[in-house]
Amino acid sequence: MRRPASISELPDMLALFPLSRALLLPGSHRPLNVFEPRFVAMVDDALAGNRMIGLIQPRDTAEEAPRGQVPLEKVGCIGRITHFEEQAESRYFIILEGVCRFTPIEELTTATPYRQARIDTTGFAADFTPELGEDAVDRPRLLTVLRAHAEFSDIEVDWDEIEDMATGELVDLAAMLGPYGGPEKQALLEARTLVERAETLMALAEIEMARARSGVVLQ
Repeated sequence: MRRPASISELPDMLALFPLSRALLLPGSHRPLNVFEPRFVAMVDDALAGNRMIGLIQPRDTAEEAPRGQVPLEKVGCIGRITHFEEQAESRYFIILEGVCRFTPIEELTTATPYRQARIDTTGFAADFTPELGEDAVDRPRLLTVLRAHAEFSDIEVDWDEIEDMATGELVDLAAMLGPYGGPEKQALLEARTLVERAETLMALAEIEMARARSGVVLQ
């Protein structure tokens, strides 16, 4: 099944995958190991249908994948399963491609072991135009901050590859790979524009480095 090309091709109902500190952005890819029976059932059903699930953070990020009807964040991202491998003991390895952000508007009462909700995507039409706003991003400053943060974190980076990336792709990759907590990743997801996401990303990196220099630990 091909990737949806517009909001009109998105489902009105979606299986929900509550997962703390997990960021998926439209157009990006995220690997996941799926082993809990409720989520294995969710993947089974998605593969038999439109291959789409909703990755969304719980508001309390103390648990990675909390059970029950815990409150969820107001924005998640639809992920389309583009690759899957069945593994031993009823496990899956999957790769999700971010399609579009969504807001859960009503949870459904269902017989499935996983949560489902009616969703709204009408505010996220720009997610289908990933290059929108690239020219407005301060790319030189972004690269300077990312270089400083990589050196600060002792992370090896192929800067030649980074230089060849489109600005939108660079912002989203850095956001997804950043070592931030749930609230910070939610802020990156909810950024209204690419410029806002880039500014948020740079601010988070600069705050982390400043706190480390002053001896304050970023929670």
